[in-house]
Amino acid sequence: MLQIRNLTITYKKDLRELISGFSLTVNQGDRIALIGEEGNGKSTLLRWIADPSLISDYADAQGIRTVQNEKTGYLSQELEESDRTKSVYEYFCEEPFFAEKDPKELNRLAVKLHMDPGMYYSMQKMETLSGGEKIKVRMARILITEPTVPLLDEPSNDLDLAMLEWLEEMIVNAPQAVVFVSHDETLIRAAANRIIHLELLNRKTAARHTVVSAGYDEYLERRDDLFERQMQKAMSERREDAMRMERFRRIQQQVDHELNNISRQDPHGGRLLKKKMHSVKSMGKRFERERENMTDIPEQEEAILFFFSDESAVSSGKKILDLSLEQLSAGDRLLAENIHLQVNGPEKICITGANGCGKSTFLKEIFEMLKNRNDIRCAYMPQDYTDLLELDLTPVQYLAPDGDRETVTRVRNLLGSMRYTTDEMEHAIRDLSGGQKAKIFFLKMNLEHADVLILDEPTRNFSPLSQPVIRSVLKDFPGCIISVSHDRSYIEEVPDKIYLLRKDGLHRIDTYGKVSV
Repeated sequence: MLQIRNLTITYKKDLRELISGFSLTVNQGDRIALIGEEGNGKSTLLRWIADPSLISDYADAQGIRTVQNEKTGYLSQELEESDRTKSVYEYFCEEPFFAEKDPKELNRLAVKLHMDPGMYYSMQKMETLSGGEKIKVRMARILITEPTVPLLDEPSNDLDLAMLEWLEEMIVNAPQAVVFVSHDETLIRAAANRIIHLELLNRKTAARHTVVSAGYDEYLERRDDLFERQMQKAMSERREDAMRMERFRRIQQQVDHELNNISRQDPHGGRLLKKKMHSVKSMGKRFERERENMTDIPEQEEAILFFFSDESAVSSGKKILDLSLEQLSAGDRLLAENIHLQVNGPEKICITGANGCGKSTFLKEIFEMLKNRNDIRCAYMPQDYTDLLELDLTPVQYLAPDGDRETVTRVRNLLGSMRYTTDEMEHAIRDLSGGQKAKIFFLKMNLEHADVLILDEPTRNFSPLSQPVIRSVLKDFPGCIISVSHDRSYIEEVPDKIYLLRKDGLHRIDTYGKVSV
């Protein structure tokens, strides 16, 4: 059993509570999805459950953590900086259980993870692996230890469709408990039987958590129903209070008027009116006490507010890309051959394929071809945000580098629409969550009036609440989008054309991987 009692976590930098009075008991068979907006403390909570010391450099925590006959296995959201330059083999060798495992067991695990068994002994540097390959290797190292409570932070990030299906099956059929953070609505719907929703209300000054034993769709339905019923009750009570106070004011004014006009020759009537005024004041105090006990108007975190301007429009006859590539390589490794892609006007293209097939490399090639064109304004969102973000700058400094007052004001307004607090606008980018970093890319594209977007997994770090907004914005984008994604909801809703990248080139496909005739 894993138990948490009365946990409060406070962010050191601005003394803001991320989590307050949180308690949870994790039992065998629980499949718990941690959801919430970007920067609400999901990863911090998961780190603390894994090992409280993991958050000690940036947050204070008070609470009781009991791990009884359980063994946690923690998958962090990003590869640790200290592991980036290690070879895959060195990375595995640092896990003592690796040497104890029978080769047949390692082979079986590799097959489950759609990973070449030879990868265990690869001398390739961890930082050179594709995003999906990194996840597979890191998942393999965790599963080698046979944890009884896997703690997975964004395990679906960068996984191909086959691996996403495996991950769903693994979580659903796990005999032990699994706690996972995810922004993948399809995964949450398929796998979770309990939901923990972390929210920050009142401009992120009040932490609230909700724990329910229900699937995702049932939770959303319950949440909407409870919100609606509480809102109706709160508004009804306020209407009744307004009518009651209107009657009270009329009575008070009438007694005031009578007191001011009573004759001094009628002391008995004066005493009666004073007694009546005393009753009226008592009534007013009673109404004030009742007002304090009225049902609160319910609050919910709102989704981000974002849109692209019409300046990003591209005419339908505009030739964006006419590419023929004989070979696509990463170093000495041949990834694909005979790649052909034409993109015209405001088309929305999505490229998918197996992990490690070269999708991100291909997208970088496209960006290099387009970035210096004078007839288009091209923007690029890489898979690894550190490729472009200047981590020591604040979001305001990065988005308004010239410091112009008007530009800074506009940037602050845009960051506010993306649910940044004033304090978060002054945090170094390196201290922000993955979703908050992703928002910076979208704002930069907007500020630059980009009309061609090159997007590598654009939705992967947005919360389930904000994902529909991002999909809708990209679907309605008046320019051209060339993207890589494994997000099944994104693939269904946004692109006009979907391509599968294989060793023998690009192939037009239907939504779930069937090659088009």
